[in-house]
Amino acid sequence: MDMNDGGAGSRAAGKPGGAIPFLSAAEPEAGPRARAAGEEALNPRIRAMVMAGRYYGMELDPAEFRNIEAAPAPTAAALSAWATGGGMWSRAIHLNWRHLLKLHEAGPVVLLFADGGAGLFSGVNTEQKVVFIRDPMAPEGEPAVPVDELRLSQVWSGEAVLLRASRGQTEAEAPFSMRWLAGLVMREKSSLRDIGIASLTLSFLTIFPPFLVMTVTDKVLTYHSYSTLTLMSVLMLIFISYETFLGHARRLIVLTIGVRIDSRLNLHIFNRLVRLSLDYFERHPAGETMYRVSQIHRVREFLTGKLLSTFLDLITLCVLLPFLFFLSATLAWIVVVCSCIITLIILAFLKPMRILLRKVIEAETNKQSALGETVFGIKTVKALALEPQRKALWDQRIADAGARRLAFGKLGNWPQTLATPVERFMWIGTIMVGVYIALGSHNGYMVGSLFAFMMLSQRVAQPLIGLARLIEDFEEVGGAIGEAAIVLNRPLEADAASGGLRPKFAGAISFEDVSFTYGGTKTPALDRVTFSVPAGTMLGVVGRSGSGKSTLTRLLQGINRDYSGYVKIDGADLREINLRHLRQSFGTVLQENFLFRGSIRENILAGRPGLTLDDAVRAARLAGAEEFIERMPNGYETYIEEGSPNLSGGQRQRLAIARALITDPRILILDEATSALDPESEALVNANLLRIARGRTMVIVSHRLSSLTECDQILVLEKGKVEDIGSHHQLLETCSVYRQLWAQQNRHMDAAAGRHGGFSPTVIPGKG
Repeated sequence: MDMNDGGAGSRAAGKPGGAIPFLSAAEPEAGPRARAAGEEALNPRIRAMVMAGRYYGMELDPAEFRNIEAAPAPTAAALSAWATGGGMWSRAIHLNWRHLLKLHEAGPVVLLFADGGAGLFSGVNTEQKVVFIRDPMAPEGEPAVPVDELRLSQVWSGEAVLLRASRGQTEAEAPFSMRWLAGLVMREKSSLRDIGIASLTLSFLTIFPPFLVMTVTDKVLTYHSYSTLTLMSVLMLIFISYETFLGHARRLIVLTIGVRIDSRLNLHIFNRLVRLSLDYFERHPAGETMYRVSQIHRVREFLTGKLLSTFLDLITLCVLLPFLFFLSATLAWIVVVCSCIITLIILAFLKPMRILLRKVIEAETNKQSALGETVFGIKTVKALALEPQRKALWDQRIADAGARRLAFGKLGNWPQTLATPVERFMWIGTIMVGVYIALGSHNGYMVGSLFAFMMLSQRVAQPLIGLARLIEDFEEVGGAIGEAAIVLNRPLEADAASGGLRPKFAGAISFEDVSFTYGGTKTPALDRVTFSVPAGTMLGVVGRSGSGKSTLTRLLQGINRDYSGYVKIDGADLREINLRHLRQSFGTVLQENFLFRGSIRENILAGRPGLTLDDAVRAARLAGAEEFIERMPNGYETYIEEGSPNLSGGQRQRLAIARALITDPRILILDEATSALDPESEALVNANLLRIARGRTMVIVSHRLSSLTECDQILVLEKGKVEDIGSHHQLLETCSVYRQLWAQQNRHMDAAAGRHGGFSPTVIPGKG
């Protein structure tokens, strides 16, 4: 490993008192205020992670760490999350000295010291019993320091971060399927092994009560043996106590496994959902998506419920079935044959039930889509008094779902109806046949065996029937997995968490012969668009409805990547830039912005939870939101409900602008951000545009040309093509489309100018 340097022995002696020499170079603990990106990189823990990442050819951006944690000394968990977000595999773990000595061929490991510092483990010498640790704050090329166990234990308690470059398909990337679920369950193989051992033990203990009844019947009653009865009673108490303890332990382990699987399943689902492209959510109703994903609870219940219990019952079956044949082979065969008949009955109905199940799922999906659409569009429903129409639609969906569920239930009732007499014969028939055999027996021992067989036969028949019904349940679970997979297995956004370039943006934007067409249409939304603007430009984008204004911003944000041509930022192809890094470097404000439930401060700091109230105040002041926030009952701690009913449209927009500015983006996109504002709010935002634009590139999409007159450049789009680009005054002279749009929006000014003998800006070239 090139990070290891055996020549570090010159520093092995260290300082008096056994202190590790490189600790003196560590930066003093920072205050609680979040650091700027440049200062933050000086933190020894951050520096150690960056150095370890470079060893694997990955460049971790220290500025991104501020999104994760604001603590002065970064924690192992936060550092691991940062590395994972940067495209690496990482784990926060606890090591000891013995573990370090075994890391011969491992890459660098970040050791977190108790004083907030860090060291970079880079190798080990097992003969001398030392490990080599580099000081992340030391100059480049500084050799590693050999450290023994005693000296390391004085500053290190075992906290460490493992990391390496991601390779192959990760668990999060694997398709959602039964195979994936089986792998999820098998991760608990140690706990499953413990459950198996406990179940096997309980199965043997299950034999004891019937054996006790057989002994009491055949020995105690026949020979009036009180000593045998006493011995059996003592043994019974011992076995009951032991069975109670084992049963409690088994249920506890099953519960723990269920919670773990449930947690991993939910984490996986949410991770997949948030990585789906925006295009999917725009094309599918939220209610439909939520219903399909909610089917996962049936899978979870199957895995931790029926599947696990049937697996445990099969262990019991393997123990008890031989004992049944030992008691009476004839009666045992009756139980086995009846169980096989029930299995065949269930299997015969699987295919038609599968067909009806698909129809039930389709009807339920349509029902939930109608419900979700009504809930999410409740403002429109109330405003237009659409309750009767939505109720009629809901009634229809309920009727369809009910009819299909009834048909499915009627068909599902037949296997149970046909299996019931077989089940009853399995219980009562074995008694009758057993009594007949006992009557023909010439000794009394058969009576006790019959009682024992009756007690055990139910325990044996239950898993046999359960196994047959498990196949039926598996069909339903297969349908649930299919529904969830429709959503979860859709293509994820490329490089959402890993891969790609992470350049420092200045803000120069260029489109080179870019064409893009939405799916399902033939007319291109953008047709061979070419333009470029330098960093720091305030670019306005105008055009009639459908001209491609919003499409242009979608391509800039990486929402749609299947375009032809090149979109470049500072000369780098946008498709080669890491998607998360790209969007974190952008600030985006839409026409309709969603505010989360929580305080105003929390909403402004949503993109940078590591920042403070002072940072939120600065962003609010820049967005023109400070004046109304200070009038709120609780100021920045005022709580915003879902849908933000306690805020006006203008207030919501200004908060959204503040939220976008909190990240100090190099590129800020305002997509019709002021179109829904009242004149006063729009005037406030426009008055701040020059201050907002200072030091960054701004792309302002607006149909109000009056708000773009201060822009350095204005791009005019017409039917997806670039009509012209230039300043406001230049476009009035050279671009007929822009001139026409300006005249339409300022017709009242022309009329007023005519009444007062004035001149219209459209008739005096260069004036506007």
